[in-house]
Amino acid sequence: MLVIWLTGIPASGKSTIARALAEKLRKIGLEIEVLESDEIRKVLTPRPLYSDEERDWFYGKVLIWLAKLLFKHNITVIIDATGHKRMYRENARREFGKKFIEVYVKCSLETAMKRDPKGLYKAALEGRITTLPGLQVPYEEPENPEIVINTEKEDVDTAVRKIVSYICNRRLIPEEYCSKLDT
Repeated sequence: MLVIWLTGIPASGKSTIARALAEKLRKIGLEIEVLESDEIRKVLTPRPLYSDEERDWFYGKVLIWLAKLLFKHNITVIIDATGHKRMYRENARREFGKKFIEVYVKCSLETAMKRDPKGLYKAALEGRITTLPGLQVPYEEPENPEIVINTEKEDVDTAVRKIVSYICNRRLIPEEYCSKLDT
């Protein structure tokens, strides 16, 4: 089906949008799996270092491999992951071609720091985290994402409608599914 990567700095709104999008697409009968990087890390790297080497392994091998495994079984995959290096997302684009959608979940660092649901920015400012993307290491914004969602101006419902409209308008899923949607 599809691979949709929601990327953006921590606390930009990726997880909230991923859950809402998955729910919407499941309601119309699509098989959906959300690959949430934080949840996968708890299993594979229970004490993550967040080093360049570990991130390269995680994004380049694990996340894309899991997406490929699900994709080949006709499951639409939503990747909920910062993927702070552009090359991670470009590798996924090369792997999935026209069935890959990059969604840039955009918000300012100030807004993300105010939201901070997991306390990451607080931990970074206290020195307990030293490699937080967007604050301590660069976050490379997408150059040509299919969709940009500014979570400072667009709510979750608007974000989901925007993604679903893109998918249906470009006939990336069969029309039978789109006809069930109230976009």
